Amino acid sequence: MASEKILLEKQAYVAQLKEKIGASVAGVLVDYKGINVADDTKLRKELREAGVEYKVIKNTMLRLALNGTDYEGLSEHLSNTTALAVSAEDPIAAAKILNKYAEASKGKFSLKAGFMEGKVLDEAGVKQIATLPGREELLCMLCSALNGNIRGLAVALNAIAEKGEGEGEAAAE
Repeated sequence: MASEKILLEKQAYVAQLKEKIGASVAGVLVDYKGINVADDTKLRKELREAGVEYKVIKNTMLRLALNGTDYEGLSEHLSNTTALAVSAEDPIAAAKILNKYAEASKGKFSLKAGFMEGKVLDEAGVKQIATLPGREELLCMLCSALNGNIRGLAVALNAIAEKGEGEGEAAAE
């Protein structure tokens, strides 16, 4: 039987994990078997730069942290090796990066499930989220659309002004 000190540490860890999951806008569970150290380091760096926290977690600890939350359904995906990536700001970043890596690894690294906005997602749901454009891409699309409308308005106003100048010159002659 575990000592009381170890038990208290584990309870604190589970509470901290539960809080982290609750404060996240999205998260992804992966099976990281077969990943080498160099690839893992590269993956962690890319996730960190995107503001995503990535950690290998024992299935038992994660199962305890998920109990009583909206994401309790993720417990059925907790088998083999498990790592959790959570994002507090960008709901698409973790899914996008991990899906790209899973496709490149050819089965050595795979997506298990995820969560977003209070809903549990299966592997297909995570892949679908990963194909969405990111925040930056959406902002670029919006700016492009707005810029096109403004440019059209400027051309129309310029044409009206030139037409008005042409009529004023004809009247003066």
